[in-house]
Amino acid sequence: MVKYQKKNMYSQWRKSKEYIFDEDEELGLDHFGLICGNSSYVNNKRFKPKFLYIVFISLVSCSLVLVPLLLSLSSSFSLFHSEGDEKEGLNGFLCLSVPNDTVCCDRTSRRSDTCVMKGDVRTHAASSSLILYRSNDLIDSVSGLSDGGADEAEAIQHEKIRPYSRKWETSVMNTIDEVDLIVKRGSGIHHRCDVHHDVPAVIFSTGGYTGNLYHEFNDGIIPLYITSQHMNKKVVFVILEYHSWWITKYGDILSQLSDFPPIDFSKDGRTHCFPEATLGLRIHDELTVDPALMGGNKTIADFHDLLDRAYWPRIRGLIQDEEREADEAAQSDVKSSGTTTQKQDLARPMLRTITQKQDLTRPKLVILARNGSRAITNQDSLVKLAEDIGFIVEVVRPERTTELAQIYRSLNSSDVMVGVHGAAMTHFLFMKPGSVFIQVIPLGTDWAAQTYYEEPATKLGLSYIGYKILPKESSLYQDYRNNDPILIDPDSVNKKGWEFTKKIYLDGQSVSLDLRRFQKRLLRAYYYTRARKNGKLVTSE
Repeated sequence: MVKYQKKNMYSQWRKSKEYIFDEDEELGLDHFGLICGNSSYVNNKRFKPKFLYIVFISLVSCSLVLVPLLLSLSSSFSLFHSEGDEKEGLNGFLCLSVPNDTVCCDRTSRRSDTCVMKGDVRTHAASSSLILYRSNDLIDSVSGLSDGGADEAEAIQHEKIRPYSRKWETSVMNTIDEVDLIVKRGSGIHHRCDVHHDVPAVIFSTGGYTGNLYHEFNDGIIPLYITSQHMNKKVVFVILEYHSWWITKYGDILSQLSDFPPIDFSKDGRTHCFPEATLGLRIHDELTVDPALMGGNKTIADFHDLLDRAYWPRIRGLIQDEEREADEAAQSDVKSSGTTTQKQDLARPMLRTITQKQDLTRPKLVILARNGSRAITNQDSLVKLAEDIGFIVEVVRPERTTELAQIYRSLNSSDVMVGVHGAAMTHFLFMKPGSVFIQVIPLGTDWAAQTYYEEPATKLGLSYIGYKILPKESSLYQDYRNNDPILIDPDSVNKKGWEFTKKIYLDGQSVSLDLRRFQKRLLRAYYYTRARKNGKLVTSE
């Protein structure tokens, strides 16, 4: 689940900044909160030698205090800059250029650590480590072999990393396997190399919150794209907490990022040798790609293009299968005279013509349905309302076993998507830029709905419409009194912690839409989409 504590951390930081700024304004202090002199006293009293001496000493004292404070503030600014905006360094990454025989670790980001090893890099799964042998260090190889081989060579550098991109969440990071990065003197030529790769490795974990769609994309797939896309598929993915189902689920995307099969780091006992290895994935923000931190100014739209390349070959196969089934159905159903070829020729254009007319005349709306919590209890009425307005309506109910290519096909061909806030909203990434995304926002989820889905969807180029439900539209209205803070002041409840938010607002709430009120959003989306289909410019909704 998406963790909401981040809101509280961010709010506290913002409040502390605002408090300092307001206090400086009210008290008339300088920008560092220090009093270095009283101007009114100087203006109203005559200057005396003794007084001048005191003023001089005061100025010198203030200067001595301010110089280190300035340096401290500069350092603090760099820290906030990297944590808040993920501007870790030049081009967004401190280890952008690493000399040979070197390990560089960038730990400035709040979200993830990333290390780069360059040179003779070798895996050692049994000890969960990577060893870099420095070829430019002189060592008595004969002596080393007599003492048990170069494995006994002195380790001159040792780093540790948990390659998962939720660094600030200690509880989940403690579940991620830790990898030791060791630099040793001497060449590794006397060591076995079972598999020699002439391309770099990217090493990451699919543990943690993997299993939740939002986290699979936000913490894994998009950071993997950010970290590896510049390698032009000449890269091997080495995975900790390897899951076969994850490989199957995201195989289409992985094939667009790498020409090589992924490696299970823990279970593959062979020694793999690489010229370079990157451990940990770089991450910019929630479900997005920051062009300022990417080579070639790549954006989230470029990631969407990659999804197109990944899924459309499979989608074309699905369409061909459906056409084949339609031909077979037409062949068996038609009882009149005529040859099989004539029946097929008659059926196929008919199906295509119907589909083309629908696409041209009626916008398509997809409802992402939920089971259990945060489900729309009057969904059937919503479908009828949307159809009465003029939409073609498709209800998609994603399951763990649902092939992503099928969901991509539905959403990529849609004009509007409607869904209740939750991990399934991550599917907005499958929509074409310019489409409409309507997010139903249950009680207590305002901040998360905006941060995790509204802002990223807008960056993708979607037209976003938020629908914040009223207390009467929530199932909680039946469980609590009208003046209960759970209904009228969700923020106060969320401040009590993640456990309260999850139990009350995420797991214990369903939605019954006020269809007369929601109709306004559907009409906005409908007329916007019709105007867009007709090529008319829409300057406002």
